[in-house]
Amino acid sequence: MLPREAFHAKPLNFHEIMDATGINLQAVKRRIANAAAQCGRNQENIGLIAVSKSFGTDAVTSAYAQGQRAFGESYVQEAIDKVSVLAHLGLIWHYMGPIQSNKTRAIAAHFAWVHSVDRLRIAERLSSARSASLPPLQICLQVNIGNEITKSGVAPGDALALARAILTLPKLNLRGLMAIPPATQDKARQRHYFAQLRTLKEQLTASGITLDTLSMGMSDDFEAAIMEGATLVRVGSAIFGPRPTSVGIRSKI
Repeated sequence: MLPREAFHAKPLNFHEIMDATGINLQAVKRRIANAAAQCGRNQENIGLIAVSKSFGTDAVTSAYAQGQRAFGESYVQEAIDKVSVLAHLGLIWHYMGPIQSNKTRAIAAHFAWVHSVDRLRIAERLSSARSASLPPLQICLQVNIGNEITKSGVAPGDALALARAILTLPKLNLRGLMAIPPATQDKARQRHYFAQLRTLKEQLTASGITLDTLSMGMSDDFEAAIMEGATLVRVGSAIFGPRPTSVGIRSKI
């Protein structure tokens, strides 16, 4: 297990981290509330995942002190170390990175949610690896909504078949869809991609697959995602600041 200091290239004063994280977290919550109000939604129906990948346990602890409970990770070994160190806090850990087959056992053992399932083989391995002593693993299908060759995700046209197959697997609970749309500062384009994911969710629901989750929106675009129905937003840099260039040993997958 890595010491806490290994997560930081340059360890920061804990009180400085706590102050900055607390201010940023409250600002993000105000942005969520404002976006919800603008589109007539109840902000209580919009969950916030603090994406803590590349940040150390002090950053997570400071967000926890401000009431944050759900955290997102994409690097398996880094996440496992943090999960172990912070087990006493009872946090909810979300995995949202690309998944290689040889990492499914570790992911199934340490996370409550996986947002990045895009292949049946990965879903099957997660199901097989999930311990019977743990609650079902909450799953989102990652959809390549922008059809980008550089990004993971099932093609929108293949999402229904994949969803139906996953519903047959034990130890998995299919909750909804996730997407990382093409980066753009154009608010209309942001909403366009998020609307596509919402429409896909509605199509799957109409086909008899009950879904309650739209995991979409990050630091630069989560207001647009909320306007289009996001139920979970994944926010990292707006809470924790710029990501460190080095975080010690980690396993990127």
